Amino acid sequence: MVKKIFTMAVVALSVLFILSACSHSKQPEKKDSADAPERGEVSGNDKEQPKYYYPLTGLEAKEESNDRAVSVMINNHPKARPQSGLTDADIVYEVLAEGDITRFLAIFQSKKPQRIGPVRSARDYFIKLAKGYDSLYIAHGYSPEARKMLKNEYIDNINGMQYDGTLFKRSSDRQAPHNSYISFENILKGAKQKKYKMEPAPETLNFAQDEDNNQGSAQKADHILIHYSNNASFNAEYKYNEKLQKFERYSGNEQTIDLESKKPVLIDNLFIVEMKHKIIDSYGRRGIDLISGGKAYLIQKGTFKEVEWRNANGKIVPYENGIPSKLVPGKTWINIVPSLKDVTISK
Repeated sequence: MVKKIFTMAVVALSVLFILSACSHSKQPEKKDSADAPERGEVSGNDKEQPKYYYPLTGLEAKEESNDRAVSVMINNHPKARPQSGLTDADIVYEVLAEGDITRFLAIFQSKKPQRIGPVRSARDYFIKLAKGYDSLYIAHGYSPEARKMLKNEYIDNINGMQYDGTLFKRSSDRQAPHNSYISFENILKGAKQKKYKMEPAPETLNFAQDEDNNQGSAQKADHILIHYSNNASFNAEYKYNEKLQKFERYSGNEQTIDLESKKPVLIDNLFIVEMKHKIIDSYGRRGIDLISGGKAYLIQKGTFKEVEWRNANGKIVPYENGIPSKLVPGKTWINIVPSLKDVTISK
């Protein structure tokens, strides 16, 4: 009996040994293929791609950005220059207020500057532009029409008329109305006090990738002058920096820079749009047609194209041959003018 069990065990071990040998002999050979990268290499399909982008600049973000946009009225009187925070704005609208002086609506989402200003008063068309991004609107003062819109809660807002000396701080080195400033910390503090939601992020704009950024019929444009006034200090001037491939901004032959950091404003997309303007009261306040669409120039990377503008859900955007134009990833400035005849473009 013992001999029989021993014999069966030997047979079983022999079978296992044979199966193991066969298994090893049938290992598949490695294929020498161009599709199989060497160890340590990364194939084209496996290369790490950016996962997140800021919605108003198209630039890569380290993580998903759900922050709500914040729009701030910024003073552009010569006594208010240089301003604080403009270099960090994703989008800036420059529009005439009363007289020949423009004001800025600076829209922040990807960056949150420590100090912004000088903050200036609201106008109805600026409020509508801010609404297009579902942004929190910051101003100090208002016209009668703007006051009515803010009182009726047309847009979430924080105004210096109610928070002067608390959320808004006066600078001692400038005179009113050119000395009201707000910090981003106080913007968030005010939003919390008023129970405003600071999410979600605005919709992503239409940005080009390198492979589809075709300039097409674009013409050379190294220098742009926008004539807002017979006083040169009130006009806007843009000069192309070939090395940086961005436009620099000037007013009255002075470069537009940040007061604190001294960093210049650098622009990737300059969009100049022609809109109908009319004077609506004895103070010289204006009504501006933000709806009808019309002629425009789109200026990118030292070139310009004649395009048209449309109001797309409150945003002023470029179109070419009925198709939305693509923006270069980066910062965008939108100059609204009564006529494109006020714009001079030179090589």
